[in-house]
Amino acid sequence: MSLLEVKNLGVRFATHDAMVHAVNGVSFSLERGQTLGIVGESGSGKSQTVLAVMGLLAKNGEATGEVLYQGRDLLTMPARELNGIRGDRLSMIFQDPMTSLNPYLTIERQMSEVLELHKGMSRRDAKKRSIELLDAVRIPDAARRVGMYPHEFSGGMRQRVMIAMALLCEPEILIADEPTTALDVTVQAQILNLLRDLQRDFGTAIVMITHDLGVVAGLCDQVMVMYGGRVMEFGSADELFYRPSHPYTVGLLGALPRLDHDGAELISIPGNPPNLANMPRGCPFSERCSMASERCHREVPALEASECDPTVLRACFRPAAEVIPAVREEVVHG
Repeated sequence: MSLLEVKNLGVRFATHDAMVHAVNGVSFSLERGQTLGIVGESGSGKSQTVLAVMGLLAKNGEATGEVLYQGRDLLTMPARELNGIRGDRLSMIFQDPMTSLNPYLTIERQMSEVLELHKGMSRRDAKKRSIELLDAVRIPDAARRVGMYPHEFSGGMRQRVMIAMALLCEPEILIADEPTTALDVTVQAQILNLLRDLQRDFGTAIVMITHDLGVVAGLCDQVMVMYGGRVMEFGSADELFYRPSHPYTVGLLGALPRLDHDGAELISIPGNPPNLANMPRGCPFSERCSMASERCHREVPALEASECDPTVLRACFRPAAEVIPAVREEVVHG
């Protein structure tokens, strides 16, 4: 049994204008010690997928399907029982640590509360454990700085505090939602190295939400590419980077600067992401896809195993054998 199994997850929001379907039929599983990257443009459904898993949707949001943690469905679990798992077995690092940390409480108080609630520790033992975790995420002089307030830390240090808080109870699953977005590249590299080291030491499974494919390449085993609330392609990081077989994945990779293509022009994906309240009838990517046919505009392709590699799932009517040579041609002559 997988540590986490998400089956046919759907997320919708009731708004004054229309029902917005933010996530449609997303399924994946997560094994112990594995890192899954979820990538895509803003509005593709990445964050709403994991917020549904954590039971943190907005009040007007509704999740359908199944989210099985050790065989138990988190979507139907009573709030009190879910609270016992959330923050203990499942933890989340949010995108902006400054808005996630309480500015009126010291770091020590915020960390100790987690241990007192979930582990029943005394204040003294909780403080000791908090200092140990701050040391683990390489915050210098942790014994002194644990008594400081969030505004007294730099952005990179606040993110390290968030990671330490998420790891306090040694969770089995850690969800990181754009954990390096607001950080400069040097600090980004430090945070990614830190996550890799902590995963090795704690054996934690990680779900990494990002639009940065460089982050995915450096950390993830499996990658799920999302667009318009649906999964476009799913496979190993190596397969998706070296043999992308969906036009959207190809477009994302084509927009990346490459050191081996000095002076080459970046290739952007034309158009804009779809309006989730008024989605295209067929494939959500059809209006921006240079390989789209009439069928693509009429029907939504199923997520199925690629004929070139059964370990890769793709939602595209075009055979993978047609897309992959097009990618090679673009790399050579683009």
